[in-house]
Amino acid sequence: MQTTAVPSTAVKPTPKPRFWQRLSFEETFWGWVFIIPAMLGFLFFHFGPVLASLALSFTSYDIITAPRWVGLANYQKLVTDDLWIRSVEVTLRYVGLYVPSALIASYAIAMLMARNIRGINLYRTMWYLPSVVPLVASAVIWRWALHPEFGPINYPLKVMGLPSPRWLTDPNWIIPSLVFISLWGLGNTVLIFLASIKGVSPSLYEAAEVDGAGPWAKFRNITLPMTSSIIFFQLIINVINSFQVFGVAYVLFVTQPSASSAGPNNAALFYVLYMFRNAFGYFRNGYASSMAWVLFVVIMLLTWLLFYSQRKWVYYETEGK
Repeated sequence: MQTTAVPSTAVKPTPKPRFWQRLSFEETFWGWVFIIPAMLGFLFFHFGPVLASLALSFTSYDIITAPRWVGLANYQKLVTDDLWIRSVEVTLRYVGLYVPSALIASYAIAMLMARNIRGINLYRTMWYLPSVVPLVASAVIWRWALHPEFGPINYPLKVMGLPSPRWLTDPNWIIPSLVFISLWGLGNTVLIFLASIKGVSPSLYEAAEVDGAGPWAKFRNITLPMTSSIIFFQLIINVINSFQVFGVAYVLFVTQPSASSAGPNNAALFYVLYMFRNAFGYFRNGYASSMAWVLFVVIMLLTWLLFYSQRKWVYYETEGK
């Protein structure tokens, strides 16, 4: 007996509406109302000035008179400006010394702070406290502490007959001194590393111990890979911040924006410090804007290179899922 196929009368399920389709007009309206202040603040106080500085970088502008178009003259002048070249050298030297020192020191301290010993909360608090000290107060304290004659660091060395560096007066010691001062305030970085180290699953260490792994093997094969994403994050932050050093150098070596030098032999003439001097000391705002955009492009390129390199050494837990 031949049967005839009967068309199916089953009703297909209605596709679930997307998130924005489920929102009512009232929810959408009030959502836009609440974000308007933030959007206006971004447009007028961030994005607007950024575009204005880009336009001013092609002009000669001293705040008093109207901007005068000069094209690429400001950018061409940079490569012939000895002080600009000096500021680049000083900044690169600081970046090359500070970034690896900060990462290694903060990670090592976080490893120590991750241990469960008596009074560990007190130690963690002591390491974090310097990071909340205001920058100006911190610079003043270290200017006294690093005094070559009567500072509490050099005086005991001189009493014992040991060589005492002239920290802030010797051009060869100024950058190491500033790096040392910056390392004093690593509390936030240590705290982030500590959270990532404590967040590693104990089951991974237990499995490694079953396989006979020692402390170094567990650190190299478990702790480092599992916290590599946080290391990468801190690397990005430290690179960006180290290119923008200003406050400590200004307090220690500059008393006025138009000061003629920044330490002996301009050894503390950081890039942003020289940019600030051009903008608010010499009122060469067009030239300072061009310096700002060069710095922006350099930081963007370095950030892109670091993001490109992360594929070879950064591990994310979601990669194996």
